Amino acid sequence: MKSLLNEALARHQEAEEKEEREAAKATKPQDKSKSGDDEEIEKIVESINVSIKIVGCGGGGSNTINRCSEAGISGAQLCAVNTDAKHLLSVRAPKKILIGKRLTKGLGAGALPEVGEQAAHENEEDIRDFIRGAHVVFITAGMGGGTGTGSAQYVARVGKEEGALTMGVVTMPFKSEGRIRMENAEAGLDKLRKFCDTTIVIYNDKLLELVPRLPINAAFKVADEILMQSIKGMTEIITKPGLVNLDYADLMTIMKGGGVAMIGIGESAEERDRIEYAINEALESPLLGEVDLTHARGALVRVVGGPDLTVSEAEKAAEVVGSACSS
Repeated sequence: MKSLLNEALARHQEAEEKEEREAAKATKPQDKSKSGDDEEIEKIVESINVSIKIVGCGGGGSNTINRCSEAGISGAQLCAVNTDAKHLLSVRAPKKILIGKRLTKGLGAGALPEVGEQAAHENEEDIRDFIRGAHVVFITAGMGGGTGTGSAQYVARVGKEEGALTMGVVTMPFKSEGRIRMENAEAGLDKLRKFCDTTIVIYNDKLLELVPRLPINAAFKVADEILMQSIKGMTEIITKPGLVNLDYADLMTIMKGGGVAMIGIGESAEERDRIEYAINEALESPLLGEVDLTHARGALVRVVGGPDLTVSEAEKAAEVVGSACSS
């Protein structure tokens, strides 16, 4: 977790990520050695390209969109949705939707979820236009406020109506944020779950067990980083090749109707048994809370390593997680 915390507090744009985005925009040169079969297969691949869209709702969700933009998530379209015009202006996203202009005048939802929901309703067509055609829609928000709590479930409903696999990735507030905010968050989460195939929930109070001495503003940055890493991990499972490849159908199998999900993150710099160290750290992560893994319906395992990472190590990771979930 150390590297993740460092990235959260001092994220910078990597040159390689910039090159990847520029390369993705570049037109591929024609390969004269291609056969007719290759050209036909290429057309099929292009026709089945999975469309992934990420919508950040409210201030917290928009902050996560900023992180996603900085991280250069491969193969996904980003959109920030907010009632606060000033905050939305600061977001680095190719698509922004100021919702509830007539209702809130761009001044925010006043921590009232019902206002956030009404604002999303006011701009339903704008939201639907962005989501239309997506195979997978991620909805991210910090629950407890007005815009994120109220609009996230509305965006998820639109995603479901458009036939997409809908995935919620949200945080629950710190206890220090007050009882009313927690009650709003719990009610909003219940509504969101109705329209999401799977909802990943990160409890901010659990972050305190990872970073107990961090100031509250820094803790929020860590929460944003974990949200972004969760979305990036699931997106690039589909869009980037790996040693052990998963595809959209695999993601559908695990996430369709998956309910509530938790996330654990681990890493290791050990020379020996590094996979075991990293996986055990993930399985013992405070972010998992008191969840009993033996009750899990499935698990999605993502292993990221250097060029010396082996297939057997990746398979070992799946084996250890599978054993923990079935014991």
